[in-house]
Amino acid sequence: MNDSIFGEPEASALLAAASVETGLLERLHARLEEAAGHDGLLDVAYRTIDTPVGALLLAATEVGLVRVAYESEDHDRVLDALAARLSPRVLRAPRRLDEAAREIEEYFGGARRTFDLRLDLSLSSGFRRLVQGHLPEVGYGHTRSYAQVAQLVGNPKAVRAVGSACATNPLPIVLPCHRVVRSDGSLGGYAGGLAAKTALLRMEALAA
Repeated sequence: MNDSIFGEPEASALLAAASVETGLLERLHARLEEAAGHDGLLDVAYRTIDTPVGALLLAATEVGLVRVAYESEDHDRVLDALAARLSPRVLRAPRRLDEAAREIEEYFGGARRTFDLRLDLSLSSGFRRLVQGHLPEVGYGHTRSYAQVAQLVGNPKAVRAVGSACATNPLPIVLPCHRVVRSDGSLGGYAGGLAAKTALLRMEALAA
């Protein structure tokens, strides 16, 4: 029994109208995105992508990819923080993130082990930025302890500071802080949650 208040023709017409409206909105947004970029009004572009560890927010400036954020970080709060720290001119502009989205999808598909993206590291400074810049040296399928990373950056006593740098990494996955664990082998913290960290390490271990 069909409980719909619409007959099949009416339902089909409504679906067609909704599809047309969606297409129109997408075209209007694309024009807005293009105009904002042309007029220099787009400082931070963002989009979201679906991955095996949940939806990721990607954000980029003209310099490069500036933020990767997990759902657990609250995407709306992340966008508010970007507006406050970088520029209020933040707009959903998927095309600027096409390359980043492609490389991250290749990573999850097992076709990529390192990233070739231009990065904007302006959300970090000082020792945190130094540590985050060295994270790609921890190779795919491998882990290092916080103490080992402290040695890597030339400050063996700065184990806690290394942990803080990993915890505040604005570009997880691309700058692989998930590969940094405690000296006893336990995972330690992770912005995306321990389930995500476990999943990333397991995926890399199986593919390595």
